[in-house]
Amino acid sequence: MSLFNKPFFSPQEAEAIQQSIVEAERLCSGEIRVHIDRNCKGNVLDKAQAVFIKLGMQSTRLRNGVLIYLVPKQKLMAIIGDVGIHEKVGQDFWDKIYHQMKTDFAKEQYCEGLQTAVLSVGKALQTHFPIQEDDQNELSNTISYGD
Repeated sequence: MSLFNKPFFSPQEAEAIQQSIVEAERLCSGEIRVHIDRNCKGNVLDKAQAVFIKLGMQSTRLRNGVLIYLVPKQKLMAIIGDVGIHEKVGQDFWDKIYHQMKTDFAKEQYCEGLQTAVLSVGKALQTHFPIQEDDQNELSNTISYGD
């Protein structure tokens, strides 16, 4: 199924992506979200930041939320990490994840590309934000959709 048609993922693909989020979050105390919009007016990073805030990702206890933001119709994407994780991994980490997703998407491996990105983020979070005894899932693991 093409990522550019609605729905963007088959139910099985969406479940596989959500399962990757669950698996990644078992490694760490971070929170990972995937959000898909149909359109993006303006700068993709600004829109991703607005979605990050709308989803309440800046409210995690350790400020270690990560948003993977996609606008398939316009072939746009962004990865936003909260201040807690960004100061630990730096911009090179985000650039590496972005370029890997871009490579996978160019091969039309959308589901696999997202799963790889999510698991890579989980492993980085594990290094800097290991799972805590009192860890709670602070944010939903389901893919969210916007306009």
